[in-house]
Amino acid sequence: MNWSDMQPLLVQSTQETFWMVGWATLATVVVGLPLGLLLVLTRRGGLLQNAAANKLIGAIVNIGRSLPFVILIVAIIPFTRWVTGTTLGWQAATVPLAVGAIPFFARLVETAVGDVDGGLVEAVQAMGGSTWTVVRKALLPESLPGLISALTTTVIALIGYSAMAGTVGGGGLGTLAINYGYMRFETTFMWVIAAELVVLVTLVQLVGEGLARSLDHKRGTTSRRFTLGGSLRRSVTTPTTSVVPASDDDATATDTPAQEPVPTGTTR
Repeated sequence: MNWSDMQPLLVQSTQETFWMVGWATLATVVVGLPLGLLLVLTRRGGLLQNAAANKLIGAIVNIGRSLPFVILIVAIIPFTRWVTGTTLGWQAATVPLAVGAIPFFARLVETAVGDVDGGLVEAVQAMGGSTWTVVRKALLPESLPGLISALTTTVIALIGYSAMAGTVGGGGLGTLAINYGYMRFETTFMWVIAAELVVLVTLVQLVGEGLARSLDHKRGTTSRRFTLGGSLRRSVTTPTTSVVPASDDDATATDTPAQEPVPTGTTR
């Protein structure tokens, strides 16, 4: 198979991969981010401490992470058909991709948000902030670089999952590799697809790392400004030792030598 034959197939399959990974990423963030936050908020010492809820959410996340992706695709075929009306193509592959990535991303969110300094959370609470205010003003902004890194890792995993979805007719580059590279023994075509996947993963990694690094630098600057000169300083009173400037009289008294004590019974 020459390049003129491969090019249109590659273009179409690459577009399908972008669509399924993009929609699966969106669903993963929409569902996985709140799950990860709930894991942090409901654990011991959290703002919404609830052992039963934390164990239930943790169990659901652990079960979702334990299932191999190929088995997950087959296991949720009825749900996939109910959502998309089909079990073939990139639209159908998007459903198991999202279902498999949501618990994975939720655990990464738990790790990133759990690393936020507890002192900042206490400061927002001291200002009268509610749980939602703590999440919006402290937890999410301070953990944003970690969340970007978590999302980068998740997108890279989704690209790999999308290739595996090709084994069951999921569309995209995976299906192209199976149908042409494996079934028709087009070894060159297989290596071209593999090289394209490597390039995609590398680009996602570079963009994610650069964005996380940039946000981490901005977060450090904003955090210092917020703590030293922002609303926390104006709203929270911290005990300090006042230093009163010495007056001229005090300075004179300090410079004057101390008088000798007068003996008892002696008048001056």
